[in-house]
Amino acid sequence: MSAAEEIITTAEDDFEDFRAMAHEKLDEALEKLRPLFCQENKPDLKEISEALQEFKQDFSGALLQEAARGLHQEGEQGPQPCPHCGKLVGKLRDTSREIETRHGKSLLTRAYYYCRHCRHGFSPLDESLDLSQGSKQRDLQQLALKFLARMPFEEAQDLFLESTGVHFSDHCMHELFASFTDGLAPEEVIPSPEEIKRRIDQARTSERRPVLVAATDGAHVPTRPESGHNSKQGQGEYKEAKGFRIYLTVGERIVHLASWHQIGSKEEITNALQLAAQRIPQEKVRICLIGDGAHWLWEAMEEAFPMGRQILDYYHVKEYIHSLAEAQYSHDSNKALHWVESTMARLAFQDGVRHVIAGLRRMRPSSEEAKEQIRKTINYLERNKHRIHYRGDRIGGYPIGSGGVESANKFICHTRLKRSGAWWLKQNSNKMLALRCSLVNGTFDQIFSRHATREKVKGAYTNG
Repeated sequence: MSAAEEIITTAEDDFEDFRAMAHEKLDEALEKLRPLFCQENKPDLKEISEALQEFKQDFSGALLQEAARGLHQEGEQGPQPCPHCGKLVGKLRDTSREIETRHGKSLLTRAYYYCRHCRHGFSPLDESLDLSQGSKQRDLQQLALKFLARMPFEEAQDLFLESTGVHFSDHCMHELFASFTDGLAPEEVIPSPEEIKRRIDQARTSERRPVLVAATDGAHVPTRPESGHNSKQGQGEYKEAKGFRIYLTVGERIVHLASWHQIGSKEEITNALQLAAQRIPQEKVRICLIGDGAHWLWEAMEEAFPMGRQILDYYHVKEYIHSLAEAQYSHDSNKALHWVESTMARLAFQDGVRHVIAGLRRMRPSSEEAKEQIRKTINYLERNKHRIHYRGDRIGGYPIGSGGVESANKFICHTRLKRSGAWWLKQNSNKMLALRCSLVNGTFDQIFSRHATREKVKGAYTNG
């Protein structure tokens, strides 16, 4: 028999042993369902479901325990190299460790080694199975973080228990959140160049390069000072979390590439945007930049995408025109509506921004309020007239509105941070924004893998 055939035969024998054990465990777990059939009042569907949920966790937890033991413990009894110094160490004893996964609780019995040279204890099975330091394993940690990204900690704790049958305390969730998001930066959260290129190639449907949109906007986040827990109520304030969203427009679809949001300085946002731009194969796309007129955000986008087509958000322009109409024609709503529609038609279909500005200069204000609105609107259009070319934009397939980034503000910032009664420390709000961006960007799993590796190294160092 060849070595390969021997390996296959051994594996088949191991599986048959596992199959026999599984039948035994199934019979043990089924016995727990016997009272369900023997009680006088027949259970309803809810009671049957709850009983089967408990049965499933008992059974799958036992299977996990035996599968781990059968797949990884072969050869574990002999001398093993110490992870710290490399010296061969003999087994000291067998120890048991209880772990929790989405399959329930399992008790792992494994060999324990102790190196007297460097005073380090270890179990090779823990390393083989990639166990976390605590009882709750990585699958539970990943799921808990996804819960936390969507709801308050206490609510996440309750729903986690209800949906998994595993208790994950509020305190443990806070520790997990703090550990995972500590130092989380755009370098990790923004997808890699390879992933962005893959999404662009996958989205392309014709020879013409797809349109890539880089849009910036701000969302107000409720914050509190460091002493907020001990100070009087009402001392919180709203701070603006600036962010960007980069996406492709493919027909009626939006293909998301990257988002980043934070309460931070101009330099921090600019650096994050430049990092994202460096990861984009710009020769494969037609780039447009959409903003609402904030000067420094335009500077940041221009620096990151110097060849991008700049487009002033159509709906912000419309807001200016509406505000002016309300002030100028406050006593004649029909005239106000007619003026708004004709003015926006010039901007949208005739590229007539210069004609609109000239008309505003000739307009006779009906009040001091109207005079001020005319001045503001002229200044706004003058500053951004090179960004108003909506007719050509539509012909070229470019979007003219910032709805893509505004929707990102809602589902990244508002739905989690702007909840009734919620006031955030600045650093915690930025951590939550980074976590939510990682989920939206599709980088959460890679970040979690790196986090698990760091925790493992940290734990090994601490134990040593």
